[in-house]
Amino acid sequence: MDTQTNTTNFTDIFKSSFLDNTASFSIVDSLIGLVVAFALGMFIYVIYKKTFAGVMYSHNFNISLIIMSMITALVIMGISTNIVISLGMVGALSIVRFRTPIKDPMDLVYLFWAIGSGILCGAGLIPLAIIGAILIGIVMLFFSNRLTIENPYLLIVKYTDSSIESMLDEVLSKQSKKHTIKSKSIMPDNNLEVTYEIRLKENDTEFINLIKEINSVRSAVMLSYDGNFTA
Repeated sequence: MDTQTNTTNFTDIFKSSFLDNTASFSIVDSLIGLVVAFALGMFIYVIYKKTFAGVMYSHNFNISLIIMSMITALVIMGISTNIVISLGMVGALSIVRFRTPIKDPMDLVYLFWAIGSGILCGAGLIPLAIIGAILIGIVMLFFSNRLTIENPYLLIVKYTDSSIESMLDEVLSKQSKKHTIKSKSIMPDNNLEVTYEIRLKENDTEFINLIKEINSVRSAVMLSYDGNFTA
């Protein structure tokens, strides 16, 4: 009886799909996509730095926009060559949880911009990615440099005599465009605290000195509010 013996050599190990997957993508196209993703990430980096109007600029967040564009392009290149890889990537990414808080809505816009640019570069739609980045950059620069937004202020006054409330209201009526009471607190030892939301006339803050000179006023603090509190 003849006995068949199966022998496996080094070539047979990689014969299945490894070599096929390696030959299924173009190194030149991949490098072009990654380079363009890096260039668009740098463009987003510059636009974010020029248009930032928050409380504290984060250089690390801005750098992450560049890296995110390149990583997204790399992932799209990988999943576009094989349906099995794409399903596995979706399953792997579904268990990832990002818990970094995004306080400014504009930061979220830049994140989506970086991800969208990476997707287009990874899919080979480089002209669309470039044209879209230029148009979005123009819009960002226009709205940040040409349009001014009047942010309200919060005025916190601490005092001990409730009879001065009418005097406070009179001063604010003369010195501000609009003011409303947001909260009022009564603390121990007859200490009172009231919070106003006010909109100033030409950013004139001299009226705080007038409030401080009123009898029984212990302190007056004004905060600018644009999504974050700034003293």
